[in-house]
Amino acid sequence: MSDKTGVTRTKDIETVLHQNDEAHAGQGLAKRLSAWDLMGFGIGIVIGTGIFTLTGTEAKNHAGPAIVISFAIAGVVSMLAALCYAELAAAVPTAGSSYTYAYTTIGEIFAWIIAWDLILEFALGAAVVARGWSGYLQQLFGLPQAFFGEENSVVNLGAVAIALVLGVVAAVGIRESKLVTNALVVIKVSVCVFVIAAGLFFVKAANLKPFVPPSQPGEDAGGLKQPLWQLLTGIQPASYGVAGVFVAAAVVFFAYSGFEAVANLGEETKEPAKDMPKGLIGTLVVCTVLYLGVCFVITGMVKYTGLSEGAPISDAFDQVGLGWASILINIAAIAGLSSVILVDIVAMGRIGFALCRDGLLPASVGRIHERFQTPLRITLATTAAVCLLGAFVPLATLAEMVSIGTLFAFLVVAIAVVVLRRTKPRMERPFRTPSVPWLPAASALSCLALMASLAVETWLRFLVWLALGLVIYFVYGRTHSRLAPGVSDREVTSRLGGDEVV
Repeated sequence: MSDKTGVTRTKDIETVLHQNDEAHAGQGLAKRLSAWDLMGFGIGIVIGTGIFTLTGTEAKNHAGPAIVISFAIAGVVSMLAALCYAELAAAVPTAGSSYTYAYTTIGEIFAWIIAWDLILEFALGAAVVARGWSGYLQQLFGLPQAFFGEENSVVNLGAVAIALVLGVVAAVGIRESKLVTNALVVIKVSVCVFVIAAGLFFVKAANLKPFVPPSQPGEDAGGLKQPLWQLLTGIQPASYGVAGVFVAAAVVFFAYSGFEAVANLGEETKEPAKDMPKGLIGTLVVCTVLYLGVCFVITGMVKYTGLSEGAPISDAFDQVGLGWASILINIAAIAGLSSVILVDIVAMGRIGFALCRDGLLPASVGRIHERFQTPLRITLATTAAVCLLGAFVPLATLAEMVSIGTLFAFLVVAIAVVVLRRTKPRMERPFRTPSVPWLPAASALSCLALMASLAVETWLRFLVWLALGLVIYFVYGRTHSRLAPGVSDREVTSRLGGDEVV
């Protein structure tokens, strides 16, 4: 039985596992994805802005050639989270991912907070990347800065155009989304392999020394721009050295964000018990290997002090006389960013669908389209929001919010694994996270450590967003929830569309 009282009421695992059965006949999401498709979506959203920009910025300012170690640390933290996600995604395949995991373990209000957090993460991430895509397009073809650039932009038409196109792809169907994503993934993975293979011939040992540059005092941002840990401890920041490596790790974690979107596709996976762990873990293994290889090659080709902060990879090839290669890299960047936007929009649609199905948002918004078998309305609504943000709002100062949203979701998933092991010890688990509770505890602590490295202003913006979400929950979600007293399953099914389908 579910707890029907208070804001910490929980949802039965059995309800989640059977929510696509008779009560929702004809309203389920189409099962069309394999493990390879899940890896395609995962790699599609992970490899993007991070590797194309953060490599140069963090190597130059914080870690030097040891940026390889920074990416490895961020990869380990992500892998710990992926192992926790894999257990829950295989046992409880659902469109809601960490939202649903929280719903079944720590309560409805926490589940709402997670979902609201994920909406922010994916919407903001898609808008940021759409503007980045527009900038790469402007650089490649010399388009007008006023409509395609980041500086002095009146309205960013490039960001609007790519968001609209990919929003339509996401709305039309998951099959179309996976075909587009897989094609883009092949392009950018091929170029990453090219960067590693071609760049190895230009690596000089002298550029890699010292591998960990000596520590020196870092710039004290102070005020709201300082990291939370600095505000709490009073310790002055440092560049390079061991401290610099960890500071860089917190920043480049952004390069791994998004892989959890794979868990949102559980209901559309043919064999989630087998395919979900493969998709999640496979995504991180492939991305980590490529990241480490690219970081090593770039810092070996060019001294870290001479790396470009805007386009480090293409600039490194320019500096060694391979200017023609930068064109290929720019094309890969455009392809890479396109797939990130697409998967972000797909993930937002699935989270919104889960919220509508549980009554926390109006169910008519999440109704499944009869022909496309996707949550058409919520997908188009989120696409419109991404277009508005991408068109008018410079989002560089908000980029850290993507990381804080991701880390917060990882934290909840780690807790959910431990709670479910205690409350549902006999639940079937096709994949089991090893070393519970120690590995989830290590994952949770690692997430908290990286969150503490984010700026105070990022925390404040995050808290304001959560406060807005709580207002919506108490005004609408709490009384319309499937678990609210007096709300029957038949009523919720009726709200979801019943006989009336779009």
